[in-house]
Amino acid sequence: MAEITREEVRRIAALARLGLDPAEEERLAAQMERIVEAMARLRRVDVGDAAPLTHVLASLANVTRPDEPRPGTDREALLAAAPDRSGPFLRVPRVIE
Repeated sequence: MAEITREEVRRIAALARLGLDPAEEERLAAQMERIVEAMARLRRVDVGDAAPLTHVLASLANVTRPDEPRPGTDREALLAAAPDRSGPFLRVPRVIE
């Protein structure tokens, strides 16, 4: 496996417009090397005849309840409980000047 060099880290950092000090470059090079090694190990895993998935939970169905109309709250009861109203509307404090 090819080693991730500090020069490669500098090039990637420049593309991302990141300023890195030498210690960060060294640390990121080591981290990127571990990531590349992990991906190489995953490529070697024998998956046999397993079908490719686009999502781990692709086989699950939607578990929400069906959307069914039902009676709402009585408008007059809501308006009666409001601290301030103007006809059929609720009045609220001004928030924008």
